[in-house]
Amino acid sequence: MEGWYYLHTNGSLIYKRELGGTAADIRESTFAKAMWPFDPGDRESVWRIVIESLAAGAERERVHYLANHWGCDDVDADVYADRVGVTLSPDGGKWCATGPGFRNLATSLAGFGKTKLEAMAELCSAMGYRPSKMWGTSFEKLLRQ
Repeated sequence: MEGWYYLHTNGSLIYKRELGGTAADIRESTFAKAMWPFDPGDRESVWRIVIESLAAGAERERVHYLANHWGCDDVDADVYADRVGVTLSPDGGKWCATGPGFRNLATSLAGFGKTKLEAMAELCSAMGYRPSKMWGTSFEKLLRQ
């Protein structure tokens, strides 16, 4: 792990290198709404950051910049979605993301977006994701409930 991304109360998604005690500093800050460990070699870790931060209200431009920088595109989204149990399907001009146990749009949760990332972030939100600094429920855990 190289550092931490945290969501500032103003919507900024900010990176801090791990220098020993960085996590505690972020956790104790009243300006931090959520935090995620950052390991650029861990694909699930970077997908968690972009999905959960977008669901938590981070600046869309910043999230999309990071997603592009980390190669979190629609092709890679299929790999991530398969690993965590999300089904992605086209729906008109948008993407639809559904979780395990999906039956239909009338009775099951779903997320829609222009990109697969946006659809998964909306599904994350619909599932009740709440940003946290350390021990909260992740998107992956919500999918397993």
